[in-house]
Amino acid sequence: MTEPSTQQPRRSPLPPTATDTDSGGRSTVPLDSTAQLLTRVTAQLATQLSLVSRNGTRRPMHRTRPSDTPRLPAAPRPSPAEAAPPTLLVVAHGSRDPQALRTVLALLDRVRDLRPGLDVRLGHIELNQPLLPDTLDGLRGADAVLVPLLLGRGHHVKHDLPAAAAAAPSVRTRIAAPLGPHPLLVEALYGRLVEAGWDPADEGGRRAAVVLAAAGSRDPDSAQDTRRTARMLAERLGGVPVVPAYASAATPTVPAALRALAARGRHRTFVASYFTAPGRFASAAASAAPRTAAVPLGAHPAMARLLLHRYDQALSATAPSEMVSLLASA
Repeated sequence: MTEPSTQQPRRSPLPPTATDTDSGGRSTVPLDSTAQLLTRVTAQLATQLSLVSRNGTRRPMHRTRPSDTPRLPAAPRPSPAEAAPPTLLVVAHGSRDPQALRTVLALLDRVRDLRPGLDVRLGHIELNQPLLPDTLDGLRGADAVLVPLLLGRGHHVKHDLPAAAAAAPSVRTRIAAPLGPHPLLVEALYGRLVEAGWDPADEGGRRAAVVLAAAGSRDPDSAQDTRRTARMLAERLGGVPVVPAYASAATPTVPAALRALAARGRHRTFVASYFTAPGRFASAAASAAPRTAAVPLGAHPAMARLLLHRYDQALSATAPSEMVSLLASA
């Protein structure tokens, strides 16, 4: 006597056809016809084949996604208010004096302290690295405001800076006005004079006077800017005479101005250094002073504030005519 088999009958992998019956000859569940079966198998094969490219690799699933499948929204673009501000590119003249570069770098650090997060860079017209074209080359595709570390209108502001900007078309540039004339410059000059020994009691005195020693330029606009600064400094000193003098390209020289003041009885004279950093001209002017000359403007706090003011001023002048006006009447 054998044990009844417990193994389940194996089912056919294909759906039942119309000829399938049970042991009694009765038909099972409703069956598909042969034509229906072939239609279903063909449809399944077509779906699988659509996922395979001609070279036998499987296509990415997203290429077969139905057109009505919702897509994820694209990442929102940052608004203009969230975009990074243009780079502040300070343009210095350059000097062989090693103190000049250190002084300018200290000034840029003050600017960064006043406005954290602002990209502040340096470019020189000559003599020091980095040169302006190299700094612009590192800003390709960016926006930058060129702020001249120069005290008045002259050849560098009118010609060198626009030429450098035109030679870097991949950088969207604006050129700010030179630093002077401006009341913040006068505050820096006054502060340096006090450091050099100027006594406020001298203000209004008949023996006191100041020589404003500047680099000098053949451009009449540059001389006009220096004279205007001299008048503003005289007002700040309570009416003490301030005579502009030059280290090159213009007259009077610093020694000649000192002699003229002495002839008028102005023997307590000081030399205010109208230079942004140490250099050959600043040293020559200081050597002519009868007493200690004021040091160059350098990293005075008012200078850092003035650089940012010129930067903001250039950003607010959106039309080209406004930029021309800034350069002409700064």
